[in-house]
Amino acid sequence: MHRPVARTLPLLAVVAALVSTGAAPPSAAGAPAPPAKVPVAAGYGGAVASVDADASAVGIGVLRSGGNAVDAAVATAAALGVTEPYSAGIGGGGYFVYYDATSRRVHTIDGRETAPASATATLFQENGVPIPFAEGQTSGLGVGVPGTPATWTSALDAWGTRRLPQLLKPAEKLARDGFTVDSTFRAQTELNEARFRDFPDTSKLFLPGGALPVVGSTFKNPDLAATYAELARKGTGALYRGPIAEEIVRTVRTPPVDPAATRIVRSGDLTTRDLRAYATKRQDPTRVGYRGLDVYGMAPSSSGGTTVGEALNILERTDLSKLSETQYLHHFIEASRISFADRGRWVGDPAAVRVPTRELLSQRFADSRACLIKPDRTLTSPLAPGDPRNPVPCATTGQAAPTTYEGENTTHLTVADRWGNVVSYTLTIESTGGSAITVPGRGFLLNNELTDFSFAPAAPGVPDPNLPGPGKRPRSSMSPTIVLEEGRPVLAVGSPGGATIITTVLQTLTEHLDRGLPLVDAIAAPRASQRNQTTTELEPGLWNSPLRASLEALGQGFRQNPEIGAATGVQRLPDGRWLAAAETTRRGGGSAMVVHPHGRP
Repeated sequence: MHRPVARTLPLLAVVAALVSTGAAPPSAAGAPAPPAKVPVAAGYGGAVASVDADASAVGIGVLRSGGNAVDAAVATAAALGVTEPYSAGIGGGGYFVYYDATSRRVHTIDGRETAPASATATLFQENGVPIPFAEGQTSGLGVGVPGTPATWTSALDAWGTRRLPQLLKPAEKLARDGFTVDSTFRAQTELNEARFRDFPDTSKLFLPGGALPVVGSTFKNPDLAATYAELARKGTGALYRGPIAEEIVRTVRTPPVDPAATRIVRSGDLTTRDLRAYATKRQDPTRVGYRGLDVYGMAPSSSGGTTVGEALNILERTDLSKLSETQYLHHFIEASRISFADRGRWVGDPAAVRVPTRELLSQRFADSRACLIKPDRTLTSPLAPGDPRNPVPCATTGQAAPTTYEGENTTHLTVADRWGNVVSYTLTIESTGGSAITVPGRGFLLNNELTDFSFAPAAPGVPDPNLPGPGKRPRSSMSPTIVLEEGRPVLAVGSPGGATIITTVLQTLTEHLDRGLPLVDAIAAPRASQRNQTTTELEPGLWNSPLRASLEALGQGFRQNPEIGAATGVQRLPDGRWLAAAETTRRGGGSAMVVHPHGRP
């Protein structure tokens, strides 16, 4: 078993490490401009990487004032609820993975949304037939009980050093004073314009004056500022009981639709009892050994930890560092295909179905599946699953089922502090713009997370662990990941992107650990995503590459996807500095910052 390939920082990292994390001068629009977006930075005192410069700056401010990684993660997430409202916010949920430097242990919080107690396997069916996806997406029917506010409280109670009111203050100020609209925010608003116009409260907030927000203008959300102030005073429990909870329930059960709208908007069956009953789950992470490292991830209800872990186990027996680029991508694609076949058959909410997590992550099972990979030909999808409870070499079990659709917009942040604590946190409201329904007067969008359930069994006669059920958590692909070596952090990564999250994290890990790319370059590398589907998605950088033809010669088939994922990560460098890395171009580029970029304080 070889050690990870030695890594050196590219010129980009050296230059970026010299960039100050201070705010830029006021913009022409009159509002303070956000700090410049820099995709990589290295220094001491801690690091934050997110998609947004304002949010990363909030986290850095918490670290600079003496807060730890958990404090900074919560504050950064709250700020993302302001500047990335179509991806995350207090109307959604997520998964929080934390490395404690004192105990050298990894902990996780499942803050996934839950279905109402009244939900059944036919939640998204009418007369025995699944409803159109769009009618579940833009509806009260798709809204689950939010988990994000409870996640913040759970994390702070367990490991934080700052009180919630202090950590919400920067986000409250950002919502009240406003942030500068960029091209990504405008484009995402435009993508949702037709949906938003059907809900007067949403339209009033996100289409000010009835028009798309102008790039360079200041976007303010005083309703969200007031909601954050109320949560600061009363605690996040105020979202689960009392006036806010009642307003959420009223909005879900009677969606406030424009009378002139022609869209079919279905009501949900969420109750105040469902909100009062919500609780996060503290649970053990998944863990696999890979190249002498320990890779920790999120256990079910997320499928991220099991699917990334199984794929890494499948690839463990192959020295990816010595393969050609064609063969590396071929093995990566095939390992992804196999692990997604097993995910679809076996992974759901373990509170509702039996999930063989330990068996899925066993090297014995991975070896029984790895022998399906041939260097000169391609497997056919949908591939049938294996049976992790009784692994048989090169065998598949039962009938194949295709991978169901999962919304692609989410956000991810990674944080490290001066004590060596690390957080990898993925949070979401599901589709870009969630359900498109704003809680009147509250300034946040509700999720449509229940559409992550299968509307019907993925294939007739094939057991589907991801059908709706009472209080059930829909299966997720969120894959916040932390990698340790001898009990100490090496790096942490994660990404948005629906089911492409799994392949994004897997490709980033293997590009960095096996292929030797610096973390920022591994994040920037053009991506492929195979999810047990007939064709593999390719970004333009691979679609327009000679590699596509060489992979097609092996039998691989492809379709284009203009953008897959939007990862962030942090890495501990050999000299004790932290490196933060984010996207160079995807979603307009990400924001990497460190507390002391110029040396020790």
